Amino acid sequence: MYILSWVFWLLNIAYAVTVLSIVGVVLSENRNPVKSLGWVTVLLLFPVGGLILYIFFGRSIKNTHMISRRNKRKLRQRETQVTTTIPDDFSPEQRQLIELGRSISGAMFHPSNNARVFHHGEDKFRALLEDIAAAKSYVNIQYYIIEDDATGRRLGDALKAKAAEGVKVRVIYDDFGCWGVKKSFFRELKEAGVDIHPFFKVAFPPFATRINWRNHRKLAIIDGRVGYIGGMNVADRYITGGKKFAVWRDTHLRVEGPAVAALQYSFAVDWSFMGNSLLEDRVELTPPPIIGESAGMQMLRCGPTNEWSDISLYMLKAIGNAKKRVYIQTPYFLPPEDMLSALQAAALSRVDVRVMMPLKSDSATLTYASYSYIMECLRAGIKIYLFEAGMLHSKTMIVDDRISAIGSANIDFRSFEHNFEDTMFVYSHEVNASLRRQFMQDCKSSRRVRPSEWRHRPIGQKAAESILRLLSPVL
Repeated sequence: MYILSWVFWLLNIAYAVTVLSIVGVVLSENRNPVKSLGWVTVLLLFPVGGLILYIFFGRSIKNTHMISRRNKRKLRQRETQVTTTIPDDFSPEQRQLIELGRSISGAMFHPSNNARVFHHGEDKFRALLEDIAAAKSYVNIQYYIIEDDATGRRLGDALKAKAAEGVKVRVIYDDFGCWGVKKSFFRELKEAGVDIHPFFKVAFPPFATRINWRNHRKLAIIDGRVGYIGGMNVADRYITGGKKFAVWRDTHLRVEGPAVAALQYSFAVDWSFMGNSLLEDRVELTPPPIIGESAGMQMLRCGPTNEWSDISLYMLKAIGNAKKRVYIQTPYFLPPEDMLSALQAAALSRVDVRVMMPLKSDSATLTYASYSYIMECLRAGIKIYLFEAGMLHSKTMIVDDRISAIGSANIDFRSFEHNFEDTMFVYSHEVNASLRRQFMQDCKSSRRVRPSEWRHRPIGQKAAESILRLLSPVL
């Protein structure tokens, strides 16, 4: 009995030391004070549950190098072989934005690209499969989700066919994002000659150290000549709407020109991060024959290893520079405090600020958490639209008449702080106008929220919103 008592006290002391040590780590990281205070409170008030939550969601890998400086220089050198001169007609504010991208992440500005915007999944996948069929040298594919359904098998069959022809085919998929996909689906691709790897494989014991960091990127690079970036994963629902929705509205971008080098750089960094050899694929840096208006492009990456929240900072600067309008589409609207303040400041300055999100998303938790920010937006004059036709999964931002953003990042804490994301910032009147037309078309399928109506929503809904908002940083 005496020995058991000693063991009990020793275990309690060891546990207390562990919790206090983690509290010390949280404090030493000098994070956002609100977030640090939240974790300290959770750890002290709920020692067991708090410790588990911290292990899964609280740890930081900021400033971890995904690739060596030497290899990073090698990859970047390819981009610098082509002119990156900013056109003379760019405003001082636009030049500042481009310099910001260079400063925080080394992102190159690439003029002279062709851009094609897709608003529907069938059009995007048809074009992608045609480009894959024309591949001569290599195909690099990266998606958060690749489902084992008709669309996933169409892509899989196309990749197998190219591998059989001797074309080098590489695939990265997020292991957590593909948690429900049968492993036989990926095994068949591997056996057919596709070089395929899961990003941050979710397994025990590394499970607890990886589940919170998800690779949310959606890229394709074909022969270094054509690239794709946007919000669409590989699944039937992006074409049919799936079982829950009549429509699944998303946006994707096809790039042809020197900016494809930026997509290849992103893929190559992730490929190296997983322990693979540095990619030496050739990238076409000669500008193609321009169809319509030449589009300037600058791609930014963000992730939990970055020193800065690159995409968020770029968006904040763009919003602050806006003179006419800021239109945003996002499936989940959980903006960090600085982003919310920037949107409010723009609206209060008489900039036309509009935010569109789904009436009901694929996650009830995220829907209610997103709703909790609506009243603060309405008070500042931000126009809120709830898309009623189905699931709005588009991740776009339109600023004034020339600047647009298309990528994988949502307007939420997870995208800006925990996920590996890519967003292409496009300088083109044509692309901007195309996105604006689609935004206005989507407004016809949406309900604009009025302050008087929103104040009278059910008390139970208000309570759910307030509670779930507390979880915003980890949702």
